[in-house]
Amino acid sequence: MQKLPYRNHSRRHFIKQAGLAAAAISVPNFLIRAGTNGRIEEEKLRLIVDADTANEVDDLFAIARALIEPRFQLEGLTSAQWHTQDRAPNDSVGLSQKLNEDIAQLMGVTDVPLAMGSNVPMVNTMRPQASAAARLIIEKAHATPEGEKLVVVTLGPNTNVASAILMDPTIIPKLKVCYIGFWHDVKQNAWSKREFNTNNDPNATDLLLNTHSLDFHVMTATTSQHLVFQKEEVDRHLKGKEGIGNYLVERWESYDRFWQKTDKEKRNWIMWDVAIIEALAKPSLAKEEIFVTPDDNLQREIQAYTWIDVEGMKAQYWQALDAFIATN
Repeated sequence: MQKLPYRNHSRRHFIKQAGLAAAAISVPNFLIRAGTNGRIEEEKLRLIVDADTANEVDDLFAIARALIEPRFQLEGLTSAQWHTQDRAPNDSVGLSQKLNEDIAQLMGVTDVPLAMGSNVPMVNTMRPQASAAARLIIEKAHATPEGEKLVVVTLGPNTNVASAILMDPTIIPKLKVCYIGFWHDVKQNAWSKREFNTNNDPNATDLLLNTHSLDFHVMTATTSQHLVFQKEEVDRHLKGKEGIGNYLVERWESYDRFWQKTDKEKRNWIMWDVAIIEALAKPSLAKEEIFVTPDDNLQREIQAYTWIDVEGMKAQYWQALDAFIATN
């Protein structure tokens, strides 16, 4: 990958500049509150993004988007392992951590903690894998004001957040976990755990499903698979653009998608992880429904996304990235 120049910009500079560009996007009702002197203020989502970044391409696109969303108060960007991939190295979490650091540096992010997660999955549902990422989740959960929740978005396996819960169960009421995983038949409420993120730590996912009072939301692969970016549109918005633009294009072009038997030219790429970021940024672009957990888990209600506005998400994504690149 390209050598990264250091750019000492603060993420807050872009957020200020992006305010006008984002004005056309309506603010979700649950993010609006009455401030002092009758003013309407925006209540930000306190968010940690936990990602197996080096495993694929969509993680990088999702992280870049999350770092510039004005409605997010980023409390951390953490790295996750992805050991089951055929070409996974012994230090998969280390590669994810390196990419997280690269993206943050390219985008001038200096005020978001970058914590490394566990390099191995949980061996059972009772033993945590302690890491800097798990400790950061605990710290930020306890720092969350009364009446709010820390949103942990897991773009890979649930190792780090599940370990945090085992290390300190008192954080459970403070958490909202949004997970990219499972295949799901909505009509029959049939869950399949034979999915990449779940396979990378089934014990961690089972722990979350079996935690009675945990606020657990799932962006299923069944739903997010419909968000597809075309190389032509990626090039139009990003190619030739210094910094994060060229970096994302280079990742797309250089990544060996060895498992893909069709589209060897990589004209299209499913942006699984981008779907949950856009849904949190603007809830009207997605629909959630309540379902009962899989049969082999504690029977309780969780929420799963059953629909996304693909064109609306793509428009919102490119509006944000274009504005960031234009002001940096």
